[in-house]
Amino acid sequence: MSYRILTIDPGSTSTKIGVFDDEKMLFEENLHHSAEELAQFETIPQQEAFRRRLVLKALEEHHIPLESLSAVCGRGGVLKPVHGGTYLTTDAMIDTLKKGPYGHHASNLGGLLAREIGSALHIPSYIVDPRLWPATPATPSSPAAAFSTP
Repeated sequence: MSYRILTIDPGSTSTKIGVFDDEKMLFEENLHHSAEELAQFETIPQQEAFRRRLVLKALEEHHIPLESLSAVCGRGGVLKPVHGGTYLTTDAMIDTLKKGPYGHHASNLGGLLAREIGSALHIPSYIVDPRLWPATPATPSSPAAAFSTP
């Protein structure tokens, strides 16, 4: 069985995305966000819908049908200390990423975006390679890892 996976790596002024068929990258794109665009949001979690629209637009522009996706993987975010790996998003995780008790960072949007897109498509959503702050979480480089257990 083949898996088509959307990967999302939100940063402070851009959102990097990629789509993979198993290990083969179909495309990658860096969606840049101007200071003016981001200034309309008081908090990082408020950027989620804005960035989600841009991600979905990029998928359309690259002719990736949403129904062809098997899973969505987002960059980890600032969570309680956990071992690096791949984690299925949970309600508690999403609540933590929104409230930011361990820190506010654009990477918190990775799990939020993955969960929103995955939920809308009825496919699994993950965060990949969460690390202890202040270490920088890595971009999901191997989408097949999304189907392994930590």
